[in-house]
Amino acid sequence: MTDGDTVILTRRGPIGHILLNRPKALNAITFEMVTGVADALAEWAGDDSVRAVIIEGAGDRAFCAGGDVIAVSHAGQEQSPLCRDFFQAEYRLNRAIHLFDKPYIAFLDGITMGGGVGLSVHGNHRIVTEKTLFAMPETGIGLFPDVGGSHFLSRCPGEIGTYLGLTGARLGPADMLAIGLADSHMPSASRDAYFAALENADWGGGSADEIVSAITQDFATPAGDAAITGIRDELDRLFAGDDLEEIAARLAADPGDVAAKAASLLDGKSPTMLKVSLKQLRLGAMQDFDANMVMEYRIVRRALQPGADFHEGVRALLIDKDKAPKWNPARLSDVEDADIHSYFEAPPEGDLVLDQK
Repeated sequence: MTDGDTVILTRRGPIGHILLNRPKALNAITFEMVTGVADALAEWAGDDSVRAVIIEGAGDRAFCAGGDVIAVSHAGQEQSPLCRDFFQAEYRLNRAIHLFDKPYIAFLDGITMGGGVGLSVHGNHRIVTEKTLFAMPETGIGLFPDVGGSHFLSRCPGEIGTYLGLTGARLGPADMLAIGLADSHMPSASRDAYFAALENADWGGGSADEIVSAITQDFATPAGDAAITGIRDELDRLFAGDDLEEIAARLAADPGDVAAKAASLLDGKSPTMLKVSLKQLRLGAMQDFDANMVMEYRIVRRALQPGADFHEGVRALLIDKDKAPKWNPARLSDVEDADIHSYFEAPPEGDLVLDQK
């Protein structure tokens, strides 16, 4: 492997090691990175000499800041097969991580957003540090909280997941631990010693999960107080129900700081995708993991059609950077129910097939 590789796969004794290697792009994932990680997991799952897998990001700023959405937008507008292929591969990888039956250790030492959450939150050993910053910011670019957000956000306590999915609010490590999106906290500086302990462990002394858990506990430290738990009751009240316009009105009428912040975060998001996202999360709570990934594929195929809000969001926030997206329609009240329904219909090529034979 060379430094030019966007994902570097190595064996360190009994550990399979994955390095997301686009530090200048905050390790934003490409199609090649998705397929590289997926191929490695498939190989290591059947190799008894691999006892655990570690995934981390290169550089000192990010685990993974999401997908390469500019490339995805270009592919969608050109109706390129790459757009379809990317999301099929990414969602299958999210499922592979969810089902991976060896320790999958995600070391989230920095920004972890969007697609980066999908590469980590479905694993069974999620390590946060003082540098971890979480968000699912997709509604801000005219998309929706995908990569399994239907599953993990809808299973957060109360309406916290609804709040996170609609507003793109950011969380620190203590918040992630408190709501079940992470398992352990340790100092960023412990990385090298922690990895060395895993590589040099006696793997004959118990199950792989028990060994990883014991080693992790040796390095774990308190993450501090979780601010999100202190506002849960307010979020539960403010974000209840299936009607986005009622939620927006509730936020506008509430005099409290929590409502004001939430309203500010919602402001400027795509009205269409806010409504799509709320429906997605409500359905997600009632469906299993596989059904949620099939649903998300339906939504994303519709969301990336030419003329959709996603392309305008990418233009306004990431290309021209005028930060003034012209959503169509521009108001929640103008979003038709029939249009929302269309996001949940099967795409022309049919539903996502999760098991490839």
